[in-house]
Amino acid sequence: MIEKTVANATIRALYGGMLTPGRVAELMISAEEYFPTATVRRGNAARALRHGTPLQQLQISGLERDYDLVDYLALNRVTGLLVLKGGEIVREDYELGLTPSTRHASFSLAKSICSTLVGCALADGYLASLDQPLSDLLPELQHSAYADVSLRALLSMRTGIAWDETYTQPNSDRRRFLDAQLERQPGALLAVMASLQCRHPISKTFNYSTGETFLVGAVLEATTGRSLADYLSERLWQPLGMEHEARWWLESPSGAGMGGSGLSATLRDYGRFAQFILDGGMINGHRVVPENWFDEATQPQPDGMSYGYQWWLPSNDDVRHTGAFMGMGIFGQRMYINPKHQLVAVVLAARSKPSNSHIISDEAFFASLVDVCVR
Repeated sequence: MIEKTVANATIRALYGGMLTPGRVAELMISAEEYFPTATVRRGNAARALRHGTPLQQLQISGLERDYDLVDYLALNRVTGLLVLKGGEIVREDYELGLTPSTRHASFSLAKSICSTLVGCALADGYLASLDQPLSDLLPELQHSAYADVSLRALLSMRTGIAWDETYTQPNSDRRRFLDAQLERQPGALLAVMASLQCRHPISKTFNYSTGETFLVGAVLEATTGRSLADYLSERLWQPLGMEHEARWWLESPSGAGMGGSGLSATLRDYGRFAQFILDGGMINGHRVVPENWFDEATQPQPDGMSYGYQWWLPSNDDVRHTGAFMGMGIFGQRMYINPKHQLVAVVLAARSKPSNSHIISDEAFFASLVDVCVR
């Protein structure tokens, strides 16, 4: 692990959007060295991914000008691209130092993985219902603003608790949460979350919060009696035949897993996870999440907000995205799943700023993939 003072300065610069392009690319494949981690163990045998008919050149339209695939890779600083059609690889790219055996930071793609583990915990009987209040699941929150918040409201980020997710603002809640993480003290992050105040009624207003996915992870660890890394390994990583071990950040060497971020894995293993989602949560004919879990987890909210249980929904304005959903992480991490067209795309990237530093819209790129993959 990187020496603490150096690591902390580097991580603050990364989240502040102050690192040069080469350093950002380096950090994407070395992020696991900056905090304590737990290993997500793989099984004894990797499940092969078949190759299909290679993807032909595509055109990304509807922007200020047309772009092609090379433009997307270059301008959006893509480090890895994997496209699966019908479970077969039709395009695979490694750029900016990434290799097939190199783990890459996922940032908030870990939120979608955390949400999926909630589905596993429901199927396994560790959780009785999404409507359980957090005070029953995490006693540490009994006297906090989260006491009466349900797990469902937490998953959909409609808790009503005040939170500012601005990554580049040093005084934001997200940066205060990061500062607590940099101290590497057990219990520090739960204490930050317990100190927050209510701003809106529960279930009425969406507010994106990495801290709340940390609480999802804390619920999983409390109810399953396992670390996030061990539960992910047991329920998904080993049964899915992942090729490589993954690493997951911990708040301290003996502390909680970082449910909202901090998972690093290889491109193909992210692809295997996405294909499992596309397959409806089935592994070797066995269902590991409740039936229709992903239908429920990817429904827009009653007010039309395009966010489910830790999954984003593309724009309704483009019929090519009908039924599709995405995991999204800062610096350009994307996982696009389109069940209608049996299409999966995983994008790993090293963009210059945490948010809004793309040149080409990712949704426009995914729409162009639909165009060429359904011909």
